[in-house]
Parts: sequence; structure tokens; C-alpha cells
Amino acid sequence: LGLAVYAGSLCAVSGATFLYYDYCIIGAGPAGLQAAYFLQQAGRDYITFERSHAPGSFFALYPRHRKLISINKQYTGKSNSEFNLRHDWNSLLSHDQRLLFRHYSRDFFPSADTMVRYLEDFASLLKLRVQYNTAIIHVTLEKNEQTWNGHYFLLTDQDRKNYKCSSLLVAAGTWVPNVVNFPGSEYVEGYETVSINPEDFTGQTVLILGRGNSAFETAENILGVTNFIHMVSRSRVRLSWATHYVGDLRAINNGLLDTYQLKSLDGLLEGDLEDLAIVKDKKGKLHITLRFYLENRNISTGIDSITLPQDELDNFATRAPYDRVIRCLGWKFDFSIYNRSLKMMPGKGNIKKYPQIKPSYESRGTRGLFVLGTASHSVDFRKSAGGFIHGFRYTTRAVHRLLENRHHGVPWPSTVYPITQLANSIIKRVNEASGLYQMFSVLADIILLRENATAFEYLEEYPIGVLAELEMQTGRKAGSGLFVIIMEYGKNFSGADKDVFYYNRAVGEAQHAWQSNFLHPVIYYYKRLPTEHEMRLRPPDWPLPRPDAIHHVVEDFLTDWTAPNAHILPLRRFLENCLSTDLRNFFAESCFLFAFTHQKLPPSCQQGYMRMQGLLGSQELRHHAVQAGLLQDYTHTDFLGDRPPDSHDGSQEQLMRDHGIRVRPLQHLVNDKDE
Repeated sequence: LGLAVYAGSLCAVSGATFLYYDYCIIGAGPAGLQAAYFLQQAGRDYITFERSHAPGSFFALYPRHRKLISINKQYTGKSNSEFNLRHDWNSLLSHDQRLLFRHYSRDFFPSADTMVRYLEDFASLLKLRVQYNTAIIHVTLEKNEQTWNGHYFLLTDQDRKNYKCSSLLVAAGTWVPNVVNFPGSEYVEGYETVSINPEDFTGQTVLILGRGNSAFETAENILGVTNFIHMVSRSRVRLSWATHYVGDLRAINNGLLDTYQLKSLDGLLEGDLEDLAIVKDKKGKLHITLRFYLENRNISTGIDSITLPQDELDNFATRAPYDRVIRCLGWKFDFSIYNRSLKMMPGKGNIKKYPQIKPSYESRGTRGLFVLGTASHSVDFRKSAGGFIHGFRYTTRAVHRLLENRHHGVPWPSTVYPITQLANSIIKRVNEASGLYQMFSVLADIILLRENATAFEYLEEYPIGVLAELEMQTGRKAGSGLFVIIMEYGKNFSGADKDVFYYNRAVGEAQHAWQSNFLHPVIYYYKRLPTEHEMRLRPPDWPLPRPDAIHHVVEDFLTDWTAPNAHILPLRRFLENCLSTDLRNFFAESCFLFAFTHQKLPPSCQQGYMRMQGLLGSQELRHHAVQAGLLQDYTHTDFLGDRPPDSHDGSQEQLMRDHGIRVRPLQHLVNDKDE
């Protein structure tokens, strides 16, 4: 309440004036706008800072050749909007159907200019609070134990205006070019400035540093006009269809692989870029050598005094001089604006270009600072889609739900169902949910069982990295066991060196579902919530600790997991074994019989027939059930007497007689009850 009094007001601290907001968002790219949308829908006090004059400034420049590699599938054969988002990699989440990307472009790989227009409309049509032409140049902390997180975040822009907020959402992306410094690196052109006019490369020989999509995109643009193109990088080429990671090389850009493998002069090389050196001769040609050849030599003395690799190895691969060398090494996060008090540290190894964050997307160094969008990709780097719009639109929503619970006491959204709907709920989600599908092995649906397993609570798209903190993070209780539903690829099916087209690569039999290779649903059952210790000690490459039981739904060529025998029946039996109950649905006649012959009724009878909500068997339904072998034929004329054929009471009496149960007149039952 105290914070609400200050909302939108000016605060004077240490002689400086600060404009206060509960939430500050840095960056109005896709992730920043997505976060702003959720905050606005919840009625929260927030502001979004954007350094440019319009949202999505990154897409105004990149990709340089203007074709996105995020698919825009117009037709799926389905009208389900949630399912269709599985194949729409550009739309942000909103309630406005006008803001689906398919209304902006019909291209399968749309133009980046269309993305800029889309983001402008998203911000304007939804009236999101974005402050443009505001570059945040410094962020620091101010301790205050009365705040949400024990401190305020103090922000300063390029005009020395100051802002204060209780929670900071960083959605600035990764936009600082990766640069490798080596002798002669001053002769290298950057992807961010190199010409995109193919005519400028006519008849030239080009070396490209890097092996990602930006490198191959650049090569694709000039492939038809150059003498030849060489590409060098530390690691081997990784094809997205082999790794199942959308950030690896996509087919739309891989023309150079054809010309390399089909002997048309172009080629790929592996080597550490930091070991290279470039020497320029008098004709302006660029020669590749190795750094150690230049030790104790002055590179400015000229190429004639420098030993080149081909002087010792006359078939050295890059002995031919190049006209141009282009750097295409991607981008990294800008750490420069954050004061040391925030402890915004880069990751280690392959994720050093991203800030260190927890699986909840909160900074490891500062409580209340969350990283969204591309910069949050360290959580699932090279594993899932968290660095791309079709992934982080869901992780941003997850962060919003965590904040709603932490700061405003709004529990994670959930729905309570009777236990009889357990299999149906799972089947519906794995066949429709886009968040589970895109953020496989990262976001999961959680089913919390109620006491005695008579009902369950369904939570959607929770970050499984913080499963041990579920009760604290969601405001929901998990005291009676839980199921975790995620999507996974086969354990040994993804990798740069994998042959994903080998014969018999798919599994079709339900009993071999655990060997499924393609993306498929996996259900983990835990009798109690896993602990943080168990999460840390989980097996390598397992998204979760060892469960009490696990079930793989066999992969499906159509990604349609609705086959009664292959998908639904094995799932139902798995659930029944975990719960020690019968999850089948029964006709009223069967429930009536169970009531006299069993000590415990199936849940469908308890929650249906015993509450006078069972399915009464009409003559047509009963005839169908008998033909299907679901019921015995009790419709003998000798016990119906003068009753009509559809008499429910008559069929129940005959059921009891056939099972040796003495039938007493209804009046006697009433008298017994009265007595």
C-alpha cells in the first residue's frame, strides 16, 4: 500500500529527483512489449524505455539482408488458435486477433521490415506505455528494506533524467557485436556495416569469419558473384535439422554447403580465430597467416619480411590472398550500463555472451532483476527456443506470473477438475498447447493431486528449473503428489554429428515409446515435490530428477496424440497405476452393479452415478455398448414384463438377479431405512 502511494510520483533522494514506477522495462523489442502487455492487462504501474524512436529497433537493422528465418505458416488444417501458434514463430501473445503475424505477411520467411511494422502496431493498438528516445546509460541500487526486494533500482538516461523502480525487467537483447582481436583485425569488415549489394563483390575472393546464420546469410547473398568464398570458425557446422535447435544453420541459408561439397570452389575450415593474423600486401590483398609467425616481428615492415604458412607448407588451405574478410560472429549482451552493485556477471563458456540468471529468469546477483527475451537464452542455450520470439513469448508470461504471485499475492493460474478428467486434460494439452511444444524440456504443465486423488489442479507452462520452489513461486500446494508433463526429443537423437535421416528412425509401437526420437510428450510422476538437492543431482541431460514413475507417449508422425490404442490407452493405464484407481467412464448400469458388488466405486461412478449424474443407457446406447463388448445383454423380455424397453429400473433389477443379489421391493427398502 505504501508503494502504491508513490506510484507515478516524484521522489527526492540524495538531491536528485526520481520518477517512480513499480516496474521498469529496458527495451521495447518483442520481449519488452510482451512484458508490457502482461503488466498492462494486470493493471500494474510500469514504464518501458526504448532508446530508438520506435519499437523493435534491432529489426530495423538486422538481419542485414532483411529475410527472417522464423516461419510464418499460414495454413495448418486446424482452426484452433493455440495449436496454430505452434507454427507461427513471429506473433506475440495478446487477446487481439488482429495482432497475429499472418495478417501482416503471407511469406513463409517474412521480411524484417514487416516485423518492424508489426511491433509498431502491437505497441500502438494495445496502447502500451513506451517512452521512446530514452537510452538508459546507468543502473544502480539504493538499499531500502521496506521495498519488495530490499532495494530500489535507480536508472539514468542520456539526458540525465532519473527513474526509480521496485522491479527491473531487462529486455534489451544482445546487440553488441562479438569482435575477435588479432594482428590485422583492423582490415576486417563487420556484419553490421558490410555492403549488402552483391555487385560490390563481383569477381572478388572473400573470407568470412563465423559459421552461424549471419555468416551463411552473408555468403548466400554474394554466392553467385564471387570467385570463391571461404568460411572459417572454431567449431564444425551445426545443422538445425540435426541438432533440433532453431539457432543453428537453417536450410534457407545453406547454399554454401552445396557448393562446398559439390566441388564448386567454396569451402569451410575449422580453426581458432584468435590464432589468426592478417597481413595486407602492396596491392591491397589480404593474406592469412598464424599469430606465432608474427612474434617479435613488426607487421608494418611489409609482407616480404613475414613468414607465411605456405612458405613451409606449400598446400596451406588459405594460401590464396583475399580481397575482403568479413566478421559474422553474432552479438553479446551489453553489461556496461550496470553498476557493480547489481552483480550482473557474464556466464561461462558457451553462454558468456549472456548474463548469469537463475532458471526463474531472475539475476543470480540481484533480487528483483529479471532478464527477458534473447538475453535470457542462457537458461536453455542450444536446447530449446528461449532465445527467439516463439519461445520467449511464453517464458515472459511465466516471469509475469511469478511476479504476480510474489508482489501481488495472485497465485499462478490454475483449473481444478475431477480426477475422471485427468487423461482428457493431458491429451488436450499435449495436442494443442504451443508453450509446451515450443519450449520443450523447459516449460511444463504441472498437475497437483488433491487429497485422496479425487480431484487435481492443473497449472500450465511452469519453468521446470524451479520445480523445487513450486509452492513458493506459485502459491499452490503440492502435498499429495504431482504429475509433470513436458515435451522431449529422444536422448540420443540430437547433435551436430547425428544422422537424423537413418532408416527406421521412428518408433510406432506403444511398448517402445521410451525409444521415441522425435518430439513427444513425457509424463513424470512424483509422490512428493522434488527438493533442490534432487534437482541439482539429476542425471546428465535429464530435465528433471528421477521420478517415481515415467511414461512416454509414443511419437506420432502427425504430432496428433489421439489414437485410442497407441496413445490414450497406455496413458490411462499409467495414470491408473500411479493412482491405484480406475479412470474409465461407466454407464449407469455398471455403476449400479458396482455399488452392490464392490467396496470401492470407480471415480466416475462416485462423481457421476452416485450423485445422480451418470449416463443413463437408452436402448440405442445400450445396443451400441453390447455390440462393442462393453456391456452384457440384459435386455431379456422375460424380466421386463409390461415395462417399456428403455426402463432403467428393470435393467437394474435384472443385473442384481444375474449376480445373485436378492431383490426386495422398493417399499421394503424404504421401511428398512425408516426403521
